[in-house]
Amino acid sequence: MSGERSLYVPEGLEGERLDTALSRLFGLSRSRAAEVIAAGDVRLDGRDVAKSERVSAGAWLEVVLPPPPSAPVPVAEPVPGMTILYEDDEIIVVNKPVGVAAHPTTGWTGPTVIGGLLGAGHTVATSGAAERQGIVHRLDANTTGCMVVAKSERAYSRLKRAFHDREVTKRYHALVQGHPDPFRGTVDAPIDRHPAGNGRFAVVAGGRPSVTHYDTVEAFRAASLLDITLETGRTHQIRVHMSALRHPCVGDLLYGADPTLAARLGVGRQWLHAVRLGFLHPATDEYVEFTSPYPDDLQKSLDLVAAES
Repeated sequence: MSGERSLYVPEGLEGERLDTALSRLFGLSRSRAAEVIAAGDVRLDGRDVAKSERVSAGAWLEVVLPPPPSAPVPVAEPVPGMTILYEDDEIIVVNKPVGVAAHPTTGWTGPTVIGGLLGAGHTVATSGAAERQGIVHRLDANTTGCMVVAKSERAYSRLKRAFHDREVTKRYHALVQGHPDPFRGTVDAPIDRHPAGNGRFAVVAGGRPSVTHYDTVEAFRAASLLDITLETGRTHQIRVHMSALRHPCVGDLLYGADPTLAARLGVGRQWLHAVRLGFLHPATDEYVEFTSPYPDDLQKSLDLVAAES
């Protein structure tokens, strides 16, 4: 959606910052909205305004929207360290290594799961946007572990529906700072983009419903190993909810982790691993489940924190 747009500010945006209003009205990121305002492509009641100005309901808003960015194309090349846990005619389950995104995005130029599969000669479903064909769910680039990709159109359709309807078992292990109290619990808090942007998300009133269950597997002196299951699958959900509990994942500097502890344990990214993934097979309707061992970097840091306790 690009070109010139004009409309009255709705009552629901009364008092919001201009960049926030643009973001909600036109689906722009806060940073992209700020760029549009800075370029002089936004007028409020006929005048140029700053991104921080508060809007009033009924004000006349004129905007020249930029064209959407071109979708990136997957680069078909082998991804070192990405192994296949299971494959048949319908699905392929990978053990995703660190530093690999699920699919290419505008801001990501590194290796991807989809590119790695294509580069190794695997076929994937053609359903979905061109840059994410076959992708039915995602893991953060620096989160490791089990991930399933659809090979057939039937698998794509059924798996997408299963993830949407919360019929998939998603279990993670996270090493978090300190000791959650209670040691077992549920975080039911909505998530949306962080008001300050910078690629972060946050617990935000009116955000998308998000539910995380956690249980302490083992408590060490400086950290706790948690077993985590998800009812929903929001971007950065575990990282945001653990940060909201004031127990961020060790090494997760984006969400407030202590860099000193991360350095001492040799953790160079968030300590978060998708250990188990289960679902009904799209062809047989039989329940299948896959597991992934800790990668070397996470195992070494876990051994270190245990030795300190």
